[in-house]
Amino acid sequence: MSSQPASRRTVLCCAALAGAAGLGAAACSPDGSGQKTSSTPTAPVELGSAGVVPVGGAKIYREQRVVVAQSAKGEFTAFSAVCTHAGCVVDSVEDGKINCPCHGSQFDARTGKVLQGPAEKPLPSVPVTAKGGRLVAGPDA
Repeated sequence: MSSQPASRRTVLCCAALAGAAGLGAAACSPDGSGQKTSSTPTAPVELGSAGVVPVGGAKIYREQRVVVAQSAKGEFTAFSAVCTHAGCVVDSVEDGKINCPCHGSQFDARTGKVLQGPAEKPLPSVPVTAKGGRLVAGPDA
């Protein structure tokens, strides 16, 4: 076993690799900060007009991390927009399927159930109500 000190090049290389690993961990968190955040609202959040959610369709509210579906006129359900596989925020709803851009998971827009993996758990449901034509999601909604 050698007792020679590490070269400057070895030290710099290891420092660069450690920094890159830290950036990779931060990039994989839901908001890119490296901090664990809740996948559902922790307080009521106003989403806006109920009229923008199509009947028979759904709308993603990225900033609030919520997907709202309207199965019949005035009947709303909501789910977390954070994929249960790796924490990415879903990016589209097509043909009743909520799509995650990171690894291809798909969820049923009416139930939040997994339609295609790698996600194994459904999207968590979020309470949602329409008050005065405006949608409110989260606890006590």
